[in-house]
Amino acid sequence: MAFGARILKTGMAVTLALYLSVLFNFASPVGAAIAAIFAMQPSLYRSWRYFLDQIQTSTMGAVIALLAGMVLSNEPIAVGLVCILVIMISMKMNRADTIGLTLVTVISVMEASGQWQFALTRFLLTLTGILSAFIINISVFPPQPRKQYIQQIESVFTSLSLLLRTAVSHEMKESVFRDEKNGLEGSIKALADKYALFEEEQKQLKRAKYSQTRQMVVYKNLLNSLQKGYQVLEAIDRHYFQAERTEHTDELFDRHLEQLIKYHEYILLKFEDKLKPGANDSEPLAEDNDNFLKAAIDGYDPAKAGQLRLSVVAAAIYDYGYQLERLDKVADQINRMNGEDKDSTVLHDKM
Repeated sequence: MAFGARILKTGMAVTLALYLSVLFNFASPVGAAIAAIFAMQPSLYRSWRYFLDQIQTSTMGAVIALLAGMVLSNEPIAVGLVCILVIMISMKMNRADTIGLTLVTVISVMEASGQWQFALTRFLLTLTGILSAFIINISVFPPQPRKQYIQQIESVFTSLSLLLRTAVSHEMKESVFRDEKNGLEGSIKALADKYALFEEEQKQLKRAKYSQTRQMVVYKNLLNSLQKGYQVLEAIDRHYFQAERTEHTDELFDRHLEQLIKYHEYILLKFEDKLKPGANDSEPLAEDNDNFLKAAIDGYDPAKAGQLRLSVVAAAIYDYGYQLERLDKVADQINRMNGEDKDSTVLHDKM
């Protein structure tokens, strides 16, 4: 696992929690350190939401644990029953992500067996840890998931293009191809998780700005294009080499894949605003994509084994091309809107 900002910030949050515990003369600062570890989140929005949610569930858990400690003492069976009750209530409140730390609070409070001063100290320890993580997360290398997302898109595309370019020609060693493909799968999953984070934030906004909604469309299409490319790799890996082929078939698939990869790269340059307006046209690709699928279908030979499996691969490649056409249209729309925004800004400045 690579050393990153979140690892560093988790250590800093634990350190801050321990220092604050000593500053406030808490007897056992371990609880604050544990809370800080749980509370470190991948975005500022989640940090704030977790902070609010955890205060609610920890308060609820501490009150229930305090009352249970007064009535049932701290017998193991009683602690277990209270934990079950708190889990059920947390689930009912749709606060499943806070259950772990809430249970730590519950067990710590029940240890006091009804002594509210000790229970309050344990509860304050938990809040100290949560607050420490929140402060560190917003002040030290604040998460920039959108910037990281674009950087990951470029990195994932580099890996995808390498694998697609060598998939049909079978030039890469089998073991290397497997490792690269597994790494690519993990990277795309990480991108999907990050997009889910953006989507979650967007849904929480009562009135999302048009620019933010537009940005979400871009992110979704960028992700879909990479996923479609990976599906091509999966189809080739499962079906292509199990079918009898001619050199013409290999050349047909390899040539069209190369064209799609270059087109994908071209579109990404459009998003980075590195191309002249109208430098690329999606119509030729749409026609070539159709011609490729027709050629693959026409090349079907029932006398050769596994020919239908080539149809599966051809369909995946065609779908990848179709998604690139959609991505290209989005890129053109974004560039046109950005140009209109710049023109209106210049006009406003002149007035």
